[in-house]
Amino acid sequence: MRKYLPQYLAISPFFLLFGIFGLFPMVFLLYLAFHYWDGVGEMKFVGLDQFAFLVTDDTFWLSLSNTLQIWVLSTAPTLFLGLVIAFVLHSSVRFTTFYRIAYFVPSVTSLVAVAIVFGSIFSSNFGLLNAVLDWIGAAKVPWLTSELGIKVSISALIVWQWTGYNAIIYLAGLQAIPSEVFDAATVDGASRWQILWRIVIPMMRPVILFTVIASTIGGLQTFTEAQILVGEEGGPGQAGMTMVLYLYQQAFKHNDFGYGAAIGVGLFLVVLLFSVINWRLVQRGERP
Repeated sequence: MRKYLPQYLAISPFFLLFGIFGLFPMVFLLYLAFHYWDGVGEMKFVGLDQFAFLVTDDTFWLSLSNTLQIWVLSTAPTLFLGLVIAFVLHSSVRFTTFYRIAYFVPSVTSLVAVAIVFGSIFSSNFGLLNAVLDWIGAAKVPWLTSELGIKVSISALIVWQWTGYNAIIYLAGLQAIPSEVFDAATVDGASRWQILWRIVIPMMRPVILFTVIASTIGGLQTFTEAQILVGEEGGPGQAGMTMVLYLYQQAFKHNDFGYGAAIGVGLFLVVLLFSVINWRLVQRGERP
């Protein structure tokens, strides 16, 4: 034991911080889900009442539906565009370093600032996008006042912010593929799209699996984008009410931390379910 004491001491800060800021909040969330608590008074044990109400709560199911729709609208374009951009950057392109930095910048830009800018772009009355549509003679679109428009606006923000991040990850995966593979395919007369679909994608399944699961986890936890673009009530028809936004509303606006915790448990189960489904689908694709 003493022989390995320095090694244990070296890694102990990580586990200490994880226990305080990671494990404890998760355990407390589960504990809180079985209690009613307004954040100030004494906790009251209510058993499974919070979960019983959760499964009959129409707003919760609406928030789940909104979250899944936004996730689909944003994740598919983000991953596809990221892969295409990475493939192009991996080819003989001038100023590759500049493009890598340019595509990565959105992912490290303040999300609140980006959401404010997108709010002005998609504004129904004075937005830049509607101004362009009006200039070319097309009808204005109620981006932030219609259910579909709200979902498209939120999804567009997510696509803009995370496409470059996924492109950099895919680019790293492409660079791990031996150049001889691409050279041989080119000599055999394969086009760029054939190389992408028949060589690159099969050889990058582990990287693609990571980005799919990471995008699933992030997409199902959409919060700031919806909060800034359409407000804490989710906009008209609550079309922008995501699960995390609903959790925030119940816990921090209505001071019902117990029910907010129950929503958090529901969110965890949804994320876990879709992550497992994604993993199984990719694993099945790897089988001969």
